Amino acid sequence: MDSVPRAVMTPCIGVCSLDADEICHGCLRSLAEIGGWLQMSDAERQHVMDVVLPAREAARG
Repeated sequence: MDSVPRAVMTPCIGVCSLDADEICHGCLRSLAEIGGWLQMSDAERQHVMDVVLPAREAARG
């Protein structure tokens, strides 16, 4: 089977509202991450998905 790299999709789930720290309640991205998503490389997006968002979710409890 061919292993073709695929673009990292947005974590947006359509619940778009920001908390006081400018973190989205739905996808847990910061306002800066949301605004810069299309300019990020796939590696940067993957880092957000694999490291940043799980850490924020764990911090929320």
